[in-house]
Amino acid sequence: MSSTRLILIRHAEVEARYQHVFGGRVDMDLSPRGHTQAVALAEFLRTKPFDALYASPMKRVQQTLAPVRLNGTSPTLLANLREVDFGDWTGHGWEAVREKFGVSAFTWLDQLERGTIPNAESVVTYRARVAQCLTEIMTAQAGQTAAVFCHGGVIRMLLSLLLDLPLSRMSMFEIDYASVSEIELKPNRVEIQLLNFTPWRNFNP
Repeated sequence: MSSTRLILIRHAEVEARYQHVFGGRVDMDLSPRGHTQAVALAEFLRTKPFDALYASPMKRVQQTLAPVRLNGTSPTLLANLREVDFGDWTGHGWEAVREKFGVSAFTWLDQLERGTIPNAESVVTYRARVAQCLTEIMTAQAGQTAAVFCHGGVIRMLLSLLLDLPLSRMSMFEIDYASVSEIELKPNRVEIQLLNFTPWRNFNP
């Protein structure tokens, strides 16, 4: 049985007012630097052919996807690939979260998993909707390569599902703007082939 490959891509840098902020469901644009990152990302992805492309419908993802040459491949938009809802943390910076809510924003994955972010999306709901996307993609693209353009939180949840580890453990992985992570799903194991590669830093075509 052949393996299935997933190329997980985070959107590029967002506009300045939302950097270092829990944006979540805020439908923000990319920054000028983000658009530059998206072009570098598109150049790198020319070296990574894929059979299908899936994407979050949010603006920052769609703007990251815009420079990519699809070669006749129409992107499939999946609403459930949108970023997690941070509830009352939405719009707050990391220091503001500490001052207002009395917790370190660096523990956000743990806080989300324990359900201690006021009015945030529950981790059960979050996991279920991302798992639904993962099942759909893996079923449709079995034995093929699928690119998935989405969000940092969604990539961490996808890794949590694929590696069968708690979401809070995904704090061990850095997922930068416009980064690429590549996962190979073999019949008997899951292999991380590439993690948090940033073409705008590291790739010279």
